[in-house]
Amino acid sequence: MYDYIIGKVTNINSTYIVLECGGIGYVIYTPNPYSFSENSEYKVYLYQLVREDELSLYGFKTIEEKELFLKLISVKGLGPKMTLPILATGSVSGVIDAIERENLLYLRKFPKIGDKLAKQIVLDLKGKLGVISSVEVNNSSYEELVEVLKGLGYKEKEFKAIIPKISCDLTIEEQVKEALKLLLK
Repeated sequence: MYDYIIGKVTNINSTYIVLECGGIGYVIYTPNPYSFSENSEYKVYLYQLVREDELSLYGFKTIEEKELFLKLISVKGLGPKMTLPILATGSVSGVIDAIERENLLYLRKFPKIGDKLAKQIVLDLKGKLGVISSVEVNNSSYEELVEVLKGLGYKEKEFKAIIPKISCDLTIEEQVKEALKLLLK
C-alpha cells in the first residue's frame, strides 16, 4: 500500500497525470489533473485500488482530499470513478458542509449523483466527517486567524465553513475583517 509519492509530472491527461519517480512513470487518476503543472515536482497522496481486473492509483494534492475520498468510496453505490468528479468540482469543506447540512441539492449537482445516492451519502457520512474538517480548519496558514476568531468567542463549527473562502495572502487584520463580514451574513 502506498501513502504518497514525490515526483515530477511528465504528462497531463483529462483524467490522470503521469508522475515520474525513480525512472518509472506512474499513471495516477486525480480529481483535477489540470491543477498540476508539467515538469513540476509534487507530493501526491495515493490510494491504491486492487481488484480482480484492475490495479489503479488515485492521487490527491492534500491529505484532506484523500481522507474525504476514502469516506466517499465507503458509501454503497459510490465508487472511485464516481467520487473523483465530486472532489474536482466541489471543495472539501463545501462537500463536508453539504453532507452535514443534508443539502441534497448540492450533492445532486455532481455527475451520476441522483436523489437516492445523495440521500445514501448523507445517511452514511453525516456526523462522521468531523476529523477531516478539523484538520482542514487547522491549516497552518490560518492558525492565527482561527485563534483570533476563537478569542472573539466564535466556536469552530461556526467559522470552519468560511475559512476556505478567505485568501491566505491577506494580512491577519484583513483576514479577520473578511471573516467577520462572512460570519455576519
